[in-house]
Amino acid sequence: MKRKWLSAMGLLIIGVFLATSLIGCGGPKEPDIKIGGKNFSEQFIMAEMFRILIEENTDLTTSVKTNLAGTVIFDAIKSGDIDLYLEYTGTALTNLGIDPISDPDEVYRIVKEEFDKQFNIKWMKPYGFNNTYAMVVTKETAEKYNLKTISDLAKVADKLTLGCTYVFTERDDGYPGLSKHYGFKFGDVRGMDPSLMYQALVQGSVDVISGFATDGRIAAFGLVTLEDDKKFFPPYDATAIVRGEVLEKHPELEDLLNKLAGRIDDKKMAELNAAVDLDKQEPADVARKFLEEEGLIGKK
Repeated sequence: MKRKWLSAMGLLIIGVFLATSLIGCGGPKEPDIKIGGKNFSEQFIMAEMFRILIEENTDLTTSVKTNLAGTVIFDAIKSGDIDLYLEYTGTALTNLGIDPISDPDEVYRIVKEEFDKQFNIKWMKPYGFNNTYAMVVTKETAEKYNLKTISDLAKVADKLTLGCTYVFTERDDGYPGLSKHYGFKFGDVRGMDPSLMYQALVQGSVDVISGFATDGRIAAFGLVTLEDDKKFFPPYDATAIVRGEVLEKHPELEDLLNKLAGRIDDKKMAELNAAVDLDKQEPADVARKFLEEEGLIGKK
């Protein structure tokens, strides 16, 4: 009987010890760096690239949260729910409520200064690719209506259906601004997930899409990009943006993230995107291979 009592006491002591330990630990430790990403392949790849680059070159821990809408991710970095993500200068200009500007250097200067002043968010150096919006049609549609420019598209737009992201239907640098700038309206506009747009175009569900210049599916599917002959779309030069507080605590991140500056041109980004969208490779694998080839991490 005494032995059973001692056994019970032992279990009780162990239970109290474990409970105390768990309380002291405070549960799972929060990662040092919280990385975000929007809801398309390019963002998945770059979020993983940031993660791998940081984890392979520092002792910092990271987490990655992607599939976030543009407005959600911008609010998240301002509130501190995420610490960094890949952003585009043209998108940032819209977030600041500034009308589109065509000069890439001027756009970068403005967004860099204003994000620092208004939000204490720092812009890294441009990575080399400009993922601007692109009005895209099939070769058949281009030939049928003799389309080479957006001005050509404006003449027949009322007969056509546009497929685009939901955010493109609302943004000033999207359909509202584009239709005003060129003076036209489509016969119908359908908002859809960016992963579905290209298939919808090829299958004939829509006649035109607002694609992305660095999307590998444009070349792979033999699609035609119409020239923005009246220069509506601003540049969308891409790079990481980081919360100022995070850089103050981990200043090594700035040099590390800037190692990507000038290394990824439009063609290379299209290749990386195609590896995910067409070859069905994992974004993390695509990101790691690129970093290894650039000598930014060691090979496994």
